[in-house]
Amino acid sequence: MSLRKGAAMHPEHDTDSLERATREFMEARPQLFGVAYRVLGSSVEAEDILQEAWLRWQNTDRRDIVEPKAFLTTVTTRLAINVAQSARVRREAYIGPWLPEPVDTSRDPTVGAERAEAVEMAVLLVLEKLNPVERAAYVLREAFDYPYSQIADILDTSEPNTRQLVSRARKHLATERREPVDPAEHRRLLEGFLIAAQTGDLATLEHILSEDVVSYADGGGARGASKIPVVGREHVSKYLKAFAPRFWPGSDSRWVEANGRPAVLVTSGGKAVALLSIDVSAHGVERIMWVMSPAKLAPYVTSLAA
Repeated sequence: MSLRKGAAMHPEHDTDSLERATREFMEARPQLFGVAYRVLGSSVEAEDILQEAWLRWQNTDRRDIVEPKAFLTTVTTRLAINVAQSARVRREAYIGPWLPEPVDTSRDPTVGAERAEAVEMAVLLVLEKLNPVERAAYVLREAFDYPYSQIADILDTSEPNTRQLVSRARKHLATERREPVDPAEHRRLLEGFLIAAQTGDLATLEHILSEDVVSYADGGGARGASKIPVVGREHVSKYLKAFAPRFWPGSDSRWVEANGRPAVLVTSGGKAVALLSIDVSAHGVERIMWVMSPAKLAPYVTSLAA
């Protein structure tokens, strides 16, 4: 499938043609964003990719395109893979733990996906450890239920190789993440965790945290965010207890939704300072994720007000 970047506009690309192109792009846009966001874990980078995909779509001889959505998905996926490859280098120099940028899924519960799990913060965090092509294959299969043959075309590889890519991604996810609990239990444990964290209740924290729990604070270098993950029930409990009197007094907590799961937006002086979310299994709280980077919080907070 030729992308023909920068091809000249043809005479027949008149107003009607451009209007049709715009309509076709906007119809595909939710899924395009869903693919790019899941591959990159960044809503800002996903929006940049959609802008580039739109420019390429405008400059393509669309007479040759039988299925606009398939063409646009291919362009978007390949652009996302390219950006993910360069992002890996940038993230190696990132100050402290890196977490995905949160997205508000309360308006569009699946961000254009047919299956919601592949948008959860914990899943995106684990997928970050895969190479970009494996990630893209997994996203197209698990989030959007694309057939292997079509994924192979999008990734410009064979169908057997595509099956191997998805299989490796699934195995990696199964190794890194225990089976999550249902939404009601997730909410119940987050409520309990929030109260225990706010009060520094060591006994409750030790009860609801899994033995190998990890706490990640993504501050992007912001003051007050731990620059290394805190690992293990005892260490995390003591860290949260020591953290409580410095963080929670004078703050307000608001229940929100982020990446398909309940989360807590913490504000202080009317300014967002953290988005708290957790990953939970039958063993208890497995991951605690604090998005504290102002650059990552700002788009999320803006989307809540929209």
